[in-house]
Amino acid sequence: MIKYLKEAYNELVHKVTWPSFASLQSSATLVMVASVIFALVIFAMDFVFRHGVEMVYSLLY
Repeated sequence: MIKYLKEAYNELVHKVTWPSFASLQSSATLVMVASVIFALVIFAMDFVFRHGVEMVYSLLY
């Protein structure tokens, strides 16, 4: 377990290339915008489906 922790620490410190703060900001912004767009698409699909089903039921009963 100690060997694993030492190797993991060594890899994180010496071998991993960490992104810059500006890169992190742009990636976070992209994820937030994509999440909002995805949520709006899901909302629109739910809205259309709900009203479509209500319309079908109102025609049947």
